[in-house]
Amino acid sequence: MARQRSIISLILVFLATFLMSCGGPSVATPPPTYTQAQLEKIEGYLTDIVAVRDRKSELGKLILEKEWIKVGNFIHGPMAEARLDMTYIVPNLLPSEQAPARKVARDVFDHLVKVDQAASSGNQIAAATNYEAVYSDIDKFLNLMPPKLNSQEQG
Repeated sequence: MARQRSIISLILVFLATFLMSCGGPSVATPPPTYTQAQLEKIEGYLTDIVAVRDRKSELGKLILEKEWIKVGNFIHGPMAEARLDMTYIVPNLLPSEQAPARKVARDVFDHLVKVDQAASSGNQIAAATNYEAVYSDIDKFLNLMPPKLNSQEQG
């Protein structure tokens, strides 16, 4: 009889432990947010990207006028700097935003290479097509920025 009591009490202990572990209130984890330091880093790098976006017509004019050396200088100067800033921004984004931002930054790079190749060969149509794609990608990248910064950069 003593043996049955110890088995029953052991079963009750396991049952109580199981019920306590399953029945507790769930802890809601807050969604990830940006720290002030991350926002400051992102904002510092965004200035070059926004400046290049604002110079869109300048590159378009160079392509239209077939100023291939100046197109190359623009791509390897301000555009390369903006592309580098994109790679510095990506690690400071929320984890859910990093993969799309990394893909867009890669797309910007691929289109810049194609513009440069078109400029080297004097292919105005390919340069113009990829130039539009570069600026479309830059706009996509800027749309991935934190809402607090996104509203500031538009103005």
